[in-house]
Amino acid sequence: MSAEVEKVNQIINSYGADRGVSLAVLQEIQQEYKYLPREALEQVSERLDIPLSEVYHIATFYPHFTLRPRGEFCVRVCMGTACHVHGAPRILEACERELGIKAGGSTEDGTFSLEATGCLGACAQAPFMMVNEEPHAKMTTDRVPEIVEACSCAIPETA
Repeated sequence: MSAEVEKVNQIINSYGADRGVSLAVLQEIQQEYKYLPREALEQVSERLDIPLSEVYHIATFYPHFTLRPRGEFCVRVCMGTACHVHGAPRILEACERELGIKAGGSTEDGTFSLEATGCLGACAQAPFMMVNEEPHAKMTTDRVPEIVEACSCAIPETA
């Protein structure tokens, strides 16, 4: 049994193999892998006795789930009304330039992912951006390079 299969089994077992916990199981799988791998969705379907189409429906209905691998640093730019009015499109464009990717993409080395999201609930701090779970309030285009650099510096060098 592969390590991935074993880990997904552990997650399912921790909730009890009951279809009523499918959302929580998917959330924990995504937290573990930074996305929902196809094999994990198939395993959830089989173990919780839920049709695979229903598991995919859950995984694609909720916007915080992703079926594609995310980078180590997930940059999310709020595009809600308050942030949009206060310049979020310019922040997103600055992130795209700095990272060399478009919203919805990831860098080739897997370091960064960039997402344009709906409201993140920080309207009074617009424009708002998050890197993983770290908030960045009242963002400016000038701050984008320094935030990207700080993330890049946090990656340990491999020998």
